[in-house]
Amino acid sequence: MTRPLIGRTVRRLRAERGLTQQALATRLGISGSYLNLIEHDQRAVTASLLIKLTEVLGVELAALSGSAERQLESGLREVLSDPMLGLEEVPEGEVATLAASAPNAARAVLALYRAWRVAREDSSGLALPTGRRILLPNEETRDFFHDRANHFPALEAAAEAIGREIGARPSEMNHAIAERLRRAHGLTVIVGPLEGAMRRHDAAARTLHLSESLPRESRGFQMAFTLMLLEAREAVEAAMEGAEPSTPEAAQMVRIGLLNYAAAALLMPYAAYLAAAREFRHDIEALAARFGVSFEQAAQRLSTLQRDGARGVPFFFLRVDPAGNVGKRFSAAGFPFARFGGSCPRWVVHEAFTTPGRIRVQVARLPDGATFLTIAQTVQGPAGHWGEPPAVHVVAMGCDITRAPELVYAEGLDLEAAAVGIGLSCRLCDRAECRSRAFPPLEHRLVLDPAEEGAAPYRFETAARPAPAEAPPPRKTRR
Repeated sequence: MTRPLIGRTVRRLRAERGLTQQALATRLGISGSYLNLIEHDQRAVTASLLIKLTEVLGVELAALSGSAERQLESGLREVLSDPMLGLEEVPEGEVATLAASAPNAARAVLALYRAWRVAREDSSGLALPTGRRILLPNEETRDFFHDRANHFPALEAAAEAIGREIGARPSEMNHAIAERLRRAHGLTVIVGPLEGAMRRHDAAARTLHLSESLPRESRGFQMAFTLMLLEAREAVEAAMEGAEPSTPEAAQMVRIGLLNYAAAALLMPYAAYLAAAREFRHDIEALAARFGVSFEQAAQRLSTLQRDGARGVPFFFLRVDPAGNVGKRFSAAGFPFARFGGSCPRWVVHEAFTTPGRIRVQVARLPDGATFLTIAQTVQGPAGHWGEPPAVHVVAMGCDITRAPELVYAEGLDLEAAAVGIGLSCRLCDRAECRSRAFPPLEHRLVLDPAEEGAAPYRFETAARPAPAEAPPPRKTRR
């Protein structure tokens, strides 16, 4: 298994704290030249030195995983490989150097690319007949949650305070929330037919209508959402502090996402949920049963347990539809999602559609050696009426393979032998013999021979790309 490299992460954290190499080396009790080798991934880091690094830099051990840098690098590779830009091939070393030495500039490149895509799509005719532009604030919202590791202390605190006042066990939470809505806000909860909506809050009439087609756990979540809308507005605004959404639509989508987060925190209190997750070894169905929530709600809550001093397993989470469209995406685990295209067809996320209702497990290994334990299962929404197909999605989540023993889903697996090679997307993947490939890779020339048909859909030259350039350690330590 590839050894994780943390040099660039250490270098970034040191620079953010305004420390020279020598200053940090002195605090760690090592030489400046040794630290320089570590920052260029030319020396391994012992367990004791890792602990010292977390103490001196004031971070959790998970912060040294390099997930932020890997995510940034993968986004840059994807952008710079877009054939519409007409660029020459950008060496891997330059991409890595840009992400490591100028992360703000790298993020600016991603933002500019996103804006260019919107402008190009709009100029190509993606506009309504009225002439109004189609704005897509979902990517901006995803970045907001990703940049904050999908964890919001202000919302957790607000939910815990309300939960203490309610004082109900999980099995009684729905009734308790309905009672609080009635007593504190004069709202009557009515379950019945509701055309074209799942929830409708009529402030003037003091009613909260819930669709009768919603299952019990969804009704509870909708009531919790409404309660947080009424009581957690200050916490939501505090969580948005520093964000600058580009449009009113993006700002409103972020607020709704934060209210969803707060509702989940109310139904699944942090400390109790973390304790139960460890007790059940992250068995999502068992967690859903204990807290009276859905499989998707239980899985998504696991991806938010990143409180300083009481962190859970860092998970990534996503929800995808049968067409491959990603509706939700969070990555505390550092999984480098493809930002601007489809994902690998070999990934278990897509296979799960073939076995509805069954949890699928896969050890997925990326080309750079990063390996993740992934689980996926279909979830189905209510159909409006007979003949209308219900909405079906796959909910998937996973963690770094080093945390797999903490999950019940790893039982009986040979984590090394079971690994399946996947890529970020076909256009960025170098695997030559993949029979599931949908597109040829952008960085290799095709080999076309009418006399022979290969087993894989596309054959291409597989000359190795130049290795990432590493700056040699200086002869004298910087001061």
